[in-house]
Amino acid sequence: MTDTTLDRAPQSGPGAPVETLPPGAARLIGLLLVSAFVVILNETIMSVALPRLMVDFSISATTAQWITTAFLLTMAVVIPTTGYLMSRFTLRQLFITAMTVFSVGTLLAAVAPVFPLLVAARVVQASGTAVMMPLLITTVLNLVPASRRGQMMGRISIVISVAPAIGPTVSGLILSQLSWRWMFWCVLPIALVALALGATWVRNVGEPTEQRADVLSVVASVLAFAGLVYGLTGIGEAAAGDPFLAPWIPLTVGAVALAVFVVRQLQLREHALLDLRTFATPSFRVAVLLVVAAMMGLFGTLILLPILLQDALGLSVLQAGLVLLPGGATMAVLAPSVGRLFDRFGPRPLVPPGAALAAAALWLMSTYDAQTAVAEVVAVHVLLSAGIAFMFTPLLTSALGSLPPHLYSHGSATVSTIQMVAGAAGTALFVTVYTRGLVAQAEVGTTGAAATAAGVSDALLWGGVVATVAFVLSLFVRGGQAGEGQAEAEERQTASA
Repeated sequence: MTDTTLDRAPQSGPGAPVETLPPGAARLIGLLLVSAFVVILNETIMSVALPRLMVDFSISATTAQWITTAFLLTMAVVIPTTGYLMSRFTLRQLFITAMTVFSVGTLLAAVAPVFPLLVAARVVQASGTAVMMPLLITTVLNLVPASRRGQMMGRISIVISVAPAIGPTVSGLILSQLSWRWMFWCVLPIALVALALGATWVRNVGEPTEQRADVLSVVASVLAFAGLVYGLTGIGEAAAGDPFLAPWIPLTVGAVALAVFVVRQLQLREHALLDLRTFATPSFRVAVLLVVAAMMGLFGTLILLPILLQDALGLSVLQAGLVLLPGGATMAVLAPSVGRLFDRFGPRPLVPPGAALAAAALWLMSTYDAQTAVAEVVAVHVLLSAGIAFMFTPLLTSALGSLPPHLYSHGSATVSTIQMVAGAAGTALFVTVYTRGLVAQAEVGTTGAAATAAGVSDALLWGGVVATVAFVLSLFVRGGQAGEGQAEAEERQTASA
């Protein structure tokens, strides 16, 4: 099977013809969606299990946090290389390798007798996870006509936004009855079934090239994205007074390495590890900036709302997870419908209203205190989730659909990398402001639930500022991006001929 479907795909929009998928494409995409959902779920599934791990392994909270930090760092290192991997290897090779690596990591995590082995298992898990999302996005772009791309990208949005959102809920349900090891035992059979089906169903899309990886690019990529994610993750803990992390050191290394990486990619051009010519497309640039704002808001609230619910409102871990569940369900329900609306009307009627809803929700969250009703938290979180749903699918589709086909794999790798860094930045911003808010409350004699609520309110106030900036940016989103990249590619091919 070759990637010929999109070369002649029509532009989306009102009146565009609806084309059928190639034979077997729906089954392949369905398998990739389920597989990606399972692996991405593991990004946040361990977040509420840290107290159990501290008791079982007799470790501190700082040490236990590495179970999540190691996963994120590995994702940050591997994802930027996926553009090269997808051009160098076939879809079948990458899928089978990624799911095998993820399954092995899951098994090792389930049986890990000591904490260092558990961390190593999470690194193995993340190595497989990092490949799956860019692989899914690129496959959809190569197989789905532009007239149906929004609908399919809506389903991808479920994976990207809903899987991390319900991770704490799933883990809370498991931990209420079983040990933390069952979070891996429950995932392993699903991963193995996906691997077996993939070995049977997955066929190649496109032809691999003989491109070789540039050593300097790989080294600079590792230092840049690992440094940035680790430094951003450590800012919140440093704000609490832990000088050991010294986040400015990895941030400085990451920033310098990122500059080297960017210069090197521009020099290599079509032979780049991560082709940055994607940013030459205006639609891609604007959409990526808005994705950054959306991911900062999403991950920041995923960190702070459980703290508010448990430490200020007195809910259990399970109850806090269930309170957040309607928001995740809202995104899951809306994403396909938003995708269909995008296919008909483009991004302009969807993104600004979504950004406005998200901004309104975060400003409302900034008014929370220790007496806030749980029902209000649920309602406003649903409002935020609806706003992000109206933003995410159109942004992903317009950003990636605006690229010429030969940049699809690099575009999906770029977006996935930026999502990781933006999530870490949002977490750093929210946690830092929250921690400093607690210190300020302690100085005036406020402690306990009231201090926690005040700290969360301060952090979410900054979330409102970020979301307001995103709303202003959303006014610059252009309509009719789908097919823009194909037209550009055709013009270039005509000129070269």
